[in-house]
Amino acid sequence: MSESMLSACLLSAAFASAIAGMGWLALSMPVHAQQVWGDVVSPVSARALRWMGASGLLVALALCLAVDHASMATLVWVMTLAASALAIAFALSSRPAWLRGLAPWVRVPKSRPAR
Repeated sequence: MSESMLSACLLSAAFASAIAGMGWLALSMPVHAQQVWGDVVSPVSARALRWMGASGLLVALALCLAVDHASMATLVWVMTLAASALAIAFALSSRPAWLRGLAPWVRVPKSRPAR
């Protein structure tokens, strides 16, 4: 595999990791969980989603650093974060159910009707 192809694959993986990380961070917030599942997630699930989100963003940084020198890699990483945040915001505003695929194991309790 050529060096440019390897760089492109690593940057694509960084972008995918940043999108997943931003999605997990968004799903850990009660407002966005309400949009996606119709109810808030448990505190344990929210904490796990936050950790996974932070890990996804750090993996994206590591992949960017593997491709280029530090100053260029941080610039690319910041731009990747901005683009992935925008993509998640668009998904939340138009098709929030699509984000369920990022956390298929999350089960929200069914709310009981008020008496």
